[in-house]
Amino acid sequence: MQKNKFKKGFVAAVVLALGASALAVPAKAADKEILVWADETRGPNLVKTLAAKSDWVSGYTIKIRTFSSFDALKTAVDAATDLTGPDIIVGANDWVATGAKNGKLAPLTLTAAQKANYTANNFFDLSYKGKLYGIPLDINNVAMIYNENLVSKAPKTFGEMVNYYKANKDSKGLVAGLCIAGGGMSWGAHSVFSALGGNAYVMKNGAVDANAKPVSADFVKNVKALLIDPATGKGNGFFPASDTGCKKNFLDGKVPFAVVGNWEWTDYQDAGFYLNLMPVPGVKAGSNGKMFGSVSGALLTSYAAKRGNEAGAKAVLTDFFGSAAGAVAYQKNELRPPANKAAAKGDLLTAQVNFGKASAAAGIPQIGAILNGTTGSKSYWDLLPAFWTAVLTDGKDVATEAGKLNDFLTKNIKAGVADL
Repeated sequence: MQKNKFKKGFVAAVVLALGASALAVPAKAADKEILVWADETRGPNLVKTLAAKSDWVSGYTIKIRTFSSFDALKTAVDAATDLTGPDIIVGANDWVATGAKNGKLAPLTLTAAQKANYTANNFFDLSYKGKLYGIPLDINNVAMIYNENLVSKAPKTFGEMVNYYKANKDSKGLVAGLCIAGGGMSWGAHSVFSALGGNAYVMKNGAVDANAKPVSADFVKNVKALLIDPATGKGNGFFPASDTGCKKNFLDGKVPFAVVGNWEWTDYQDAGFYLNLMPVPGVKAGSNGKMFGSVSGALLTSYAAKRGNEAGAKAVLTDFFGSAAGAVAYQKNELRPPANKAAAKGDLLTAQVNFGKASAAAGIPQIGAILNGTTGSKSYWDLLPAFWTAVLTDGKDVATEAGKLNDFLTKNIKAGVADL
């Protein structure tokens, strides 16, 4: 899937642990260790950041333990105990509800000045039952990129992209019009789903509108008109039901539009593409498909207090992760748009800025309590890819499949909202 003041007084040691092993750097005897768990990309980037400047919180050594993958980190978090758990977890926002309920995470209180650096959506992502459990780090989102060697200007509507594909498919050797290069056919493809009139849930005034229909009546009409070949009853080739080969095809100039993740934008820049990132345009000019624009978080654990590290862990969260200077320093290595509004005005790259703008224009929170499904339903993560396959590949009736999708999502919304 891809940018304050601080306390001085000591030089902290930085440790990178790979799997179960660690390369320890001796710390001063007076220093206490704050253990941070992170995945295979964030861990090394935190190590680089702290190696360049380590004196964020006086009296504490920050130790980074890196896991081999995001899934491996999640498995370790699930298995953590009072004896083995970390003080801080750099993880996903949709881990918050589970961690709060099972007691692995601890609430965090910020000052008004600290809160001012974030949006209400940022805090919504990391909160459960009105309590905040961490510091927002960076925005996880996708955006659409277009090949300027094929398309001269940004499209204003979804139909404009479809028309371009149909008119140029043969002459330019296009294998698709718009495909998902980053984030997969559920997370990454939500903006396409939304651009056509569907949503995993509808946000209104910063909250989920539990009464809004997730799959609108226009969605069926739009899918039929824009994605289905009337002659076959299957997909017309513009939007593939799979993300397989999308990235390579876009880089090879065989697809004019692609949804890409903010964790790998350098691949496109290195290939010579201008990062003209934007939301997927909607059916009507001026509208956009909504993308998941949630934040990752540095989450406070309950283990910190049990280890006698609560004060130090909170200081690391606010003075390093939560400071503008810390956010900018980290994002120079992580290369994502920072959630911290003051940091977003700092020394960032074009891609970080443009991903941030796309998220600001069309981002919605990623709400695990809704997306993960409920008893008697299915998870959104399984439902949307199954829908694409059913109507684009198998040629099943769009209205029937959209009705099933709407019913399942409605159940998920009602159950999820009750648990927020």
